[in-house]
Amino acid sequence: MISKEQIAADYRDIQNEICQALEALDGKATFEQELWERDGGGGGITRVIQNGNILEKGGVNFSAVHGQLPDSVKRALKVEDDNFFATGVSIVIHPNHPWVPIIHMNIRYFEMPATDGHPPVRWFGGGIDLTPHYVIDADASYFHTHLKSVCDTYNSDFYHRFKLWADDYFYIKHRNETRGIGGIFYDRLAATDDISWEEIFEFSKALGRSFAPIYTELVNRNRNTPFGDNEQLWQYQRRSRYTEFNLVYDAGTKFGLETNGRIESILMSLPPTAKWVYNYQPQLGSEEERTLSLLKKGINWVA
Repeated sequence: MISKEQIAADYRDIQNEICQALEALDGKATFEQELWERDGGGGGITRVIQNGNILEKGGVNFSAVHGQLPDSVKRALKVEDDNFFATGVSIVIHPNHPWVPIIHMNIRYFEMPATDGHPPVRWFGGGIDLTPHYVIDADASYFHTHLKSVCDTYNSDFYHRFKLWADDYFYIKHRNETRGIGGIFYDRLAATDDISWEEIFEFSKALGRSFAPIYTELVNRNRNTPFGDNEQLWQYQRRSRYTEFNLVYDAGTKFGLETNGRIESILMSLPPTAKWVYNYQPQLGSEEERTLSLLKKGINWVA
């Protein structure tokens, strides 16, 4: 069995690799780092990049925390013991360019020890999703095809299962629209007859290491596309939807707040500027209207 210490160490390596790649991609901004400790056990490394050539605000956070779960989290997880360990890497990047997409990724591991009459609880979770301000079909196809390749290396069923899961998870119910074009999402993934702990861990790391090449490609495709005030207003409108999802529905935000996590790290996913224009209506036939028409579940983006 892989130790929790090894999992945390490998996740820290992935945090380092991604930060180096993003600094190279931006070419100007560098990450600020803050080490923090959690009341109750553990801590993490928060890294934030701001005001770059293309990256307006982004965070690449690592945490490894332990202690006792609040009753509300125990009920949500349907467990009786309250001692836990959790480690992971969480990333959100907000570009300053409306034709460059927002991207989010998370890989995580959770465990609780065995207790009288109950086996230990161990699982991996994670996912990656893309939120374009403007949906570009070729970029969406590239993104999903790359994710399918990563999934297929470990299990031929992963991409289909996890893509459907992402469509359902990254959904803004009160707007009746998806947050973006989805991606993959999985939770409580444990060893079975079809896949071992080691293979799940390798899949988790492969997903983490897919982030830098995927986002580098998408940024470089679009960073020189011209835009004006109308496109930037639309970008701020789409950021407002992103904010609504993270504050209302996101499970990671809720877990962090309910386990006394560090507020700055938990809310680093929010954009620096967003706008809620009252009853905004895109022009008929516009790129904005087209994007709205594609924010729905069940689209097959793989060529």
